[in-house]
Amino acid sequence: MIKSVFHVWIVAVATLAAHLLIVPPSVLGKEPIASEAIVKASDASHPRIAAGLKKLREKVNKLGDVKYGGAVQKFADLIESDGVVRMYVNEMIADAAVRDKSIDSPEVMLKALHLIIQEAPSFAEGDYFPMSTLFVYMMDTPAGRAAFAYPKINDALRAILKQWCAFLDSRESLSVINKKDGWLSPKAFQVNALDDCIIPNPSDPHGGFLSFNDFFHRKIKPELRPIAAPDDPKIIISANDGAVYAVASDVKLIDAFWIKNQKYSLYDMLDGSPFSDRFVGGHVIQSFLSGNDYHRYHAPIDGTVKDVRIVDGLMFSELDLGVFDTTSGTLSQGYQASVNTRGLLFIESEDPKIGLVVMIPIGITEVSSVSFSVKKGDKLKKGQEVGYFSYGGSSMCLVFQPGAIKRFNVTPSADVEAGDGPKIRVNQELAIAN
Repeated sequence: MIKSVFHVWIVAVATLAAHLLIVPPSVLGKEPIASEAIVKASDASHPRIAAGLKKLREKVNKLGDVKYGGAVQKFADLIESDGVVRMYVNEMIADAAVRDKSIDSPEVMLKALHLIIQEAPSFAEGDYFPMSTLFVYMMDTPAGRAAFAYPKINDALRAILKQWCAFLDSRESLSVINKKDGWLSPKAFQVNALDDCIIPNPSDPHGGFLSFNDFFHRKIKPELRPIAAPDDPKIIISANDGAVYAVASDVKLIDAFWIKNQKYSLYDMLDGSPFSDRFVGGHVIQSFLSGNDYHRYHAPIDGTVKDVRIVDGLMFSELDLGVFDTTSGTLSQGYQASVNTRGLLFIESEDPKIGLVVMIPIGITEVSSVSFSVKKGDKLKKGQEVGYFSYGGSSMCLVFQPGAIKRFNVTPSADVEAGDGPKIRVNQELAIAN
């Protein structure tokens, strides 16, 4: 069965690639030739995105000639040397230019990437996710959907994001963590509810944080996230702050995760884990973390870590849902649970009714970095911190065995957009086990 589903997927990708190959690729640095992809007039522009792209192009125009170096230079070399990569990049830029012509060539895109990864996101400028802004129109094109799922392009972008993550982990990134107009300003305190967070050294100009990511990983005051029923193993708690995106039951081992209603496919979500069969017929609950949510995650149950690892996957891939996703892919979270960079943490409860539970923190766009602070064999207590997201959009899936859940205490609304579902907070009661 696995082979047959994969065969259908491979044929679909090959058909799309063959269609795109009809259009001859332009060369690096020259204006791309637009394909026949038509963008609906109603989707032609978006004020926030347009403003962000305008600022980015203005910065590029001031840059002049530049040597990229590092991962951006390797991406430039890949575009120059690989015809398929060059084709995808040129075509997605051409199709995106129907909406906005700010990024009108591979050279401009590369210069924008060069600039983005040398800076921390500025609270003062208001474009908190500049790489998402750079790619949002490209993602919503036929060529872009092929490009961002193409391994060579995805690997090149992963290297760029890792280089940026290293900068955001450094003290050089602290300039935007300031009290005047930065992430510690009065306005930022209000927008990000920083009064709820632990500021290591309030008298320090940077609040005692060591880097931009150190600020992004900030901890919340524990009294604001009390653990629900700490001595009752039947009460399962939320692993994270966020908003409920979806709740699914009777999930299958293999399903068509790439279709519009984004079914959950356990074999793919769990990266072929030998534990996958144990969850067939069970439940998945998925939630979205916005940029200003608490970005550490906690164990939803007591138990023993049976396996923990990171799966390198896609970062900027989204489905064609028939609408323009201005949020750069957060409407495709169900699909991303099977393909994106994500972590897998398997926790075995002593209660056989609960059995094995999987936490799947998922990176969406930007740095797409997930980290764990526990290892195989560790004994976990419900509510114990087990990891964190670095800067960027994030999602979380909890996967339960059949018969484990008596009822969930939260339910998403029909056709809910990311961030608009019922709010949840880490350590609150999420479900009751049988």
